[in-house]
Amino acid sequence: MKISFHGADRDVTGSCHLVEAAGKRILIDCGFFQGGRELEDENAAPFGFDAASIDVMLLTHAHLDHCGRVPLLHKRGFRGEIIATAATRELARVVMLDAAHLQEEEARRTARRNARRPESGDGAPLYTTLDALDSCDAFGRVAAYGQAIALAPGVAATFFDAGHILGSASILLELEEGGRKRRVLFSGDLGNAGRPLLRPPADPPEVDVVVMETTYGDRLHKPIAPSIEELYQAIGAAFQRGGNVVIPTFALERAQELLYVLRQGRDRNRLPPTMQVFLDSPMAITATEIYRRHPEGYEPEVADLFRDGRDPFALPGLHLARESADSMAINRIAGGAVIMAGSGMATGGRIRHHLRHNLWRADAAVVFVGFAAKGTLARQIIDGAKQVEIFGETIAVRAEVHTINGFSAHADQAELLAWHAHTHAERTILVHGDADVMRVFAEKLGGAKIEIPALGDTIDL
Repeated sequence: MKISFHGADRDVTGSCHLVEAAGKRILIDCGFFQGGRELEDENAAPFGFDAASIDVMLLTHAHLDHCGRVPLLHKRGFRGEIIATAATRELARVVMLDAAHLQEEEARRTARRNARRPESGDGAPLYTTLDALDSCDAFGRVAAYGQAIALAPGVAATFFDAGHILGSASILLELEEGGRKRRVLFSGDLGNAGRPLLRPPADPPEVDVVVMETTYGDRLHKPIAPSIEELYQAIGAAFQRGGNVVIPTFALERAQELLYVLRQGRDRNRLPPTMQVFLDSPMAITATEIYRRHPEGYEPEVADLFRDGRDPFALPGLHLARESADSMAINRIAGGAVIMAGSGMATGGRIRHHLRHNLWRADAAVVFVGFAAKGTLARQIIDGAKQVEIFGETIAVRAEVHTINGFSAHADQAELLAWHAHTHAERTILVHGDADVMRVFAEKLGGAKIEIPALGDTIDL
């Protein structure tokens, strides 16, 4: 029995872990590395294992850094089964197809640019829309929280609600080989309790080994109530100045949570009745439709709205921008608009156009409500850059910049420690975090046996 580590090791993106036990090879997630150009190159590199040798893949949730390389895995020979919750299955399809579409667009741009250069590559996409569709055929059994699934003799998996995004899960593997038994728990990404939409993470079972995320293992989040108030104040102040509010928005969970919070603000007269809200993300629009199909994952107050026929994501003045022409039209609006667009780290997508049109304006506001990895445009702005480059143009940063971390979909240090305490694990393996954050969190864990693997490391169970 052993685990090898192929992503999100002393880093936050690219989650991918391989368990070998009882003659089976089980992959936990296969996500994109996100950030600078060197990470894009890393996505195209070998996995560190033979894709065709994987028997089954367990997907914790549908964020790109957990499912983004699944089509590439299939393209390179994987023909096993993918097991996920019903909501993750639907959302992952949307995320992977969107990623393929963006790669194809970028490949076409690169091909046009390279045609004018000697000895240049063709800029082929990592995978195509067809590859993404083919990989969707691998989704098999649907996991229900708390119900064990037999993967093979001596191997079973049980999914537990992780409270991170709709359908997210922590996964318990019960392994038996050569008369030895091990209970190994993968945290996946754990949610931040007390947020408006989703239930908090379920208490984990007791295990021998826990492999856990540490994204915010060095800090505490601001509570959600003052974070919502800070958002309302940022919007109100920008509107008083005559500007717009631009919010780089993750399409899954954050977009839906913000729609719900903005709806509450309008209902409670905390936001002006003239406010116009633009959800400028085809993926977020589709994801919101999927969220409407799974009210079973929500807090009781939100589930009651669904039951009563009231849509928690609908609000007056909401405009859904699916087409490029709709997106471009938004940039003609000088003020009074909340513009939500992807990506959340501003690494691509339509948000870069809106930042280009608003970042230099002193009357505008840019509000970050999620994690921004090193090397991303979002992190540059958050860290106080006076100017940034967007589409080859140098843009001054004059807008009011707000970072509101209470909206984070990740558990903070206190919540991670409390979750870990329930596991009573003999060994703890830390993943999905910056190396310096992991060291801080390891000190907080105290005397337990703690390991921090590097990319490519193998640990014997």
